[in-house]
Amino acid sequence: MITSVTSDHQPTTRKPATLSLEDGTILTGLGFGAETDAVFELVFNTSMTGYQEILTDPSYHGQAVIFTVSHIGNVGINTEDNESIRPQVSALVIRSLSPVVSNYRSNTTLPDWLAENGVPGISNIDTRYLTRKLREGGTQKAALSTRGTEPDILLKMAREWPGLDGQDMVKEVTCAEPYHWEGDSGDKWIVAKNFTSMVHIVAYDFGIKRNILRHLTSLGARVTVVPADTPASEVFILDPDGIFLSNGPGDPAGLPYACKAVQDLLESDIPIFGICLGHQLLGRALGANTHRLTFGHHGGNHPVQHLPTGDVLITAQNHNYCVAETDLDPNEIEITYKSLNDNSLEGIQLKNQPVLSVQFHPEAAPGPHDAHNIFEDFFNNVNIYQKKKKAAS
Repeated sequence: MITSVTSDHQPTTRKPATLSLEDGTILTGLGFGAETDAVFELVFNTSMTGYQEILTDPSYHGQAVIFTVSHIGNVGINTEDNESIRPQVSALVIRSLSPVVSNYRSNTTLPDWLAENGVPGISNIDTRYLTRKLREGGTQKAALSTRGTEPDILLKMAREWPGLDGQDMVKEVTCAEPYHWEGDSGDKWIVAKNFTSMVHIVAYDFGIKRNILRHLTSLGARVTVVPADTPASEVFILDPDGIFLSNGPGDPAGLPYACKAVQDLLESDIPIFGICLGHQLLGRALGANTHRLTFGHHGGNHPVQHLPTGDVLITAQNHNYCVAETDLDPNEIEITYKSLNDNSLEGIQLKNQPVLSVQFHPEAAPGPHDAHNIFEDFFNNVNIYQKKKKAAS
């Protein structure tokens, strides 16, 4: 055991913890957060800041995050930066846990917050070694214990866990019933741009981030959020001016009901915009397959190119699956964005319908605000559709 210091400079004892990967790798470190066992898919994130936003992103449900930045926890946790109501990760793996919190907005420490929400963490891990292992060999299943479970038992847990492929993780993070987004304490920064007159956007909650909802409302929208299994017929009853398909966790192939809803939505002329999982579901609804990337894209420094203009954007990304570009009909679909890291598909738009989607997260603003205008592209389509609808009435 080792003694460290909390934000109020009181000593606390940390116990040993064990991380077992499915390939047999065993790593030991110091536990923090909840004293429990967890099994998960292990991924790494290259972002230098924003650990609270990352840990509360529902897209990470079923995964544990390795932060490549070495020092985590120094700004604590506040009430404003959550992307959902609680941490969504299954576990956290880091090199060094800050013994002191120093930020005027902080309400609690990272270890206390994780403990309160039942999430274990392990520090004093060689995260550079672990990141290189995942880059070279691909994403792995793993198990973590902060309560003394033997490594061989953890290894068995990791190998027997079914993983995320083909699973429906969205049902564990979506809302239970429709609601109108009215903001939260983190929305004080929003100043509505009045980009368009008040329009009604229906947003599918596959694991929607609060910052997406903030962007939609800041552009003048009234937003109704609906559960992931909402059929298109119920959305049409809500009379939307635009439909948003959100981010979310896991494999889009495990969501046939969502794919069917998107196919039915495409039968209308209502503008549609998808981000991340929403982009993948749109691709599948258009006849494309999706496949797993070797180690996924997770971080705030991913360059993508806008093919129509040649402009390069620095984007935030968080996905393990990708739409197969070769399955898309070039007569109907325009490829709009490609990754400059691995040339994977990052965005599409339909040639004859007001439908567009991106694989990255334009709302995340990982320093640059390069991609914010994509929301305005969607609202341009919404504004045109609203005017047509009013003229026909």
